[in-house]
Amino acid sequence: MKKKMLALFLTAAVTMGLTACGSRTYAPSQPDPAAGAGSDSLTAADTSADAQGQADNAPTEDSEELFRIGIVTGSMAQSEDDRRGAEAFLEKYGSDLVTLAIYPDNFEEELDTTVQTIVNLADDPQMKAIVVNQAVPGTAEAFRQIKEKRPDIICVAGEAHEDLPEIGAVSDLVVVNDFVARGYLIVRTAHELGCDSFVHISFERHLSYDTIAREVAIMKEACEDFGMRFAMEEAPDPITEVGVPGAQAYIEEHAPEWIEKYGTKSAYFCTNDAHTEPLIRELLEHGGYFIEADLPSPLMGYPGALDLDLTRESGDFEKILQTVEEAVVARGGAGRFGTWAYSYSYTVSAGLAEHVRNVILGESKLTDIGDVSKAYQVFSPGADWNGSKYIDAETGASVDNTILIYQDTYIMGDPGFYMGSTGVEVPEKYFTVR
Repeated sequence: MKKKMLALFLTAAVTMGLTACGSRTYAPSQPDPAAGAGSDSLTAADTSADAQGQADNAPTEDSEELFRIGIVTGSMAQSEDDRRGAEAFLEKYGSDLVTLAIYPDNFEEELDTTVQTIVNLADDPQMKAIVVNQAVPGTAEAFRQIKEKRPDIICVAGEAHEDLPEIGAVSDLVVVNDFVARGYLIVRTAHELGCDSFVHISFERHLSYDTIAREVAIMKEACEDFGMRFAMEEAPDPITEVGVPGAQAYIEEHAPEWIEKYGTKSAYFCTNDAHTEPLIRELLEHGGYFIEADLPSPLMGYPGALDLDLTRESGDFEKILQTVEEAVVARGGAGRFGTWAYSYSYTVSAGLAEHVRNVILGESKLTDIGDVSKAYQVFSPGADWNGSKYIDAETGASVDNTILIYQDTYIMGDPGFYMGSTGVEVPEKYFTVR
């Protein structure tokens, strides 16, 4: 019975729209009849013709023209969920439609290889769309080169590492986790769970990204608004000479010190996947809260931290979440650890590929948030998504081809519960915090 609420949620119809909640909330183009009259809906009429040029000229479902979609991700070792999402799309449609590629683990040092890996996909005359997730440094240059020789190819960046104006200028669509709304909502969740301190863990390279820098500023201001202490701690970058083992060893060594310093009512957030597993392990052992990962998933950090073998549950996120939750509760973590019910990174790889397929077939609009959500829900059935168009903090202008999106936060317990984050209206001021 303790899974009753989870089961009800995850078995909901996949056609459910984005939750309506004020001026930053959008619903799919086909509104949910259950939504209130006050729901804000981003329809085809709101989408510029220029941004939709490639979608409008794409082959229709009746066309005999063959096409292929390329998906570029990190390796299984560096970005497992990203890769598994790409493989799920390949499994669904087959190698006749899908081509997969992997950029180097040390993408910063092997920038030329990263660029070439992406560009090489454009040599296929049947290639009509390329999705890169995560869109690491080099993606913008790769897209620029692709557009020079193959302007017909739809270029899509998932979870961009490069500044959004830079990657947006050469991409047809950019979709990233909603660092604005989440910057506020993660802190708000920590406050509601009784935390009095919030600790942000990162390193110089990540902090140089505009999206992360803005998220830090938002988290700091949210802490001030909620009367919480905000602190920043530095940990090694896993792509430097210390590698993943060195970065993880640093977290294991210092997390107990941080918990002693900030207390067991402190919540922690790290910007790197490799840091997540040891951080969760130490928080389970010594106290503290973990609201959700930077790229949330029940597979992000939890299996390793809990020593779980999820082979039998592979691909079944309801069972994965249930297994992880039971282990968290058994370790005394009830009410302190959270996630998204479905892996964000997995959904981005598979969902964005599904979306561009729909666009190529003339069934979806490229920059319509509702259509993106519809495609995401194919790989996250029943999940509650919300989001908005990116707003430039300096100009206040909405950017049509850049979408911010997020899923509701689930706190594991006995029973677990959803925070209703997708139904919270984020105060207007946070959209221009820098």
